[in-house]
Amino acid sequence: MDAPTPAPARHAPDARLAGPWRAASAAAGLLRDGEPTPTVFEETTARALRHDAVNLGQGFPDADGPAALLSLAADVVLAGPHQYAPGSGRADLREAVAADRARRHGVHEDPATQVLATTGATEAIAAVVLALVSPGDEVVTVEPFYDSHAATIALAGARHVTVPVHAPDFLPDPAVVAAALTDRTRLLILNTPHNPSGAVYPRALLEEIVAACAARGVLLLSDEVYEHLVYDGEHVTLRSVAGAEDIALTTSSAGKSFAVTGWKVGWLTGPADLVAAVRGVKQFLTYSSGPAYQQAVAAFLPDAEPHLAEQRERYRTSRDALVAGLRGVGLDPVVPAAGYFTVVDLAPWGVADAAQAARDWPREAGVAGIPVSALCRPDGGHLRSWLRLAFCKSPAEIDRAVERLGAHADRLRAR
Repeated sequence: MDAPTPAPARHAPDARLAGPWRAASAAAGLLRDGEPTPTVFEETTARALRHDAVNLGQGFPDADGPAALLSLAADVVLAGPHQYAPGSGRADLREAVAADRARRHGVHEDPATQVLATTGATEAIAAVVLALVSPGDEVVTVEPFYDSHAATIALAGARHVTVPVHAPDFLPDPAVVAAALTDRTRLLILNTPHNPSGAVYPRALLEEIVAACAARGVLLLSDEVYEHLVYDGEHVTLRSVAGAEDIALTTSSAGKSFAVTGWKVGWLTGPADLVAAVRGVKQFLTYSSGPAYQQAVAAFLPDAEPHLAEQRERYRTSRDALVAGLRGVGLDPVVPAAGYFTVVDLAPWGVADAAQAARDWPREAGVAGIPVSALCRPDGGHLRSWLRLAFCKSPAEIDRAVERLGAHADRLRAR
């Protein structure tokens, strides 16, 4: 009798799902009981929609970008072409970015070798970490941090070291940054203007940090996606700091600057050899994307300042209205110098866990926000009672949110 045919091998679920995704999800706080969960941003927006809440959680404007930019994009889409852009990005975009940086910051980048177009700044960050960081290396960031920083560090098999920042200014102490650097530190990721606090790093602070990194042979990456949305003070790009020329990369984005977050047009600038190394990884992530959007942004950048000034004034008005509204209900929010967000401590309302408040508020208060602890390491409890609220919304939405928060405060006091 013939031997029975063996049944096909069945993999145990754990073996079938093995891989670095788990480390990346855990680093970003996206594992619950061992299962992947949506990001806090997805969950918050879903709750806001479910309960018709004002969504001050996810960082996207409720109005699209400048009409002139949208018109340029429409013309390009109709005219074409619609095939792959070069892996480094369209030449006109790289040239426009280089010219913009020279005009604003006095930093001269060779568009052919020192500028790389990316699918948003998030891809630029991932490509830098995956290209330049090896398993076992250490990567230092401030805390709180953009969630993709933690995820990509984990994907690279590196160790994430954080430097906590605190209210009221949320600026890192350069001595603490220097102390966090070791012989295993490969990369320091900065974020200025800072998400979520809106802190803008002054030149003197950046000079001390660059000097500490240069002494240790540590590379730097500065996430500067809010560079054009500074309301108080002045943005200093890291690559304008003395000593940063050979060790620093910067990334920025048209999405945040021009309220077209869905376009995913970003760029990276830096020393030619580091940019080439990053391009070697980036080309195997997306190769290229959005040639029509790249072309529209390239045409818009030289004349963008009047539109940016108008947008800054609009956001400044919304910022001031939200801050005043929060003060009116007994809270003391940080007045952000830049960006889309303010952060506020809910402890005066008796709230110790802002994550629970973020889950409850869409239903109870009709307003959605993001707990700052979602942008911290799991053991980072120093901002547990803090909430992030976006003000890149219309005056009507801000007024509606403030009115609802006032009613919620009255209900809390009546309990």
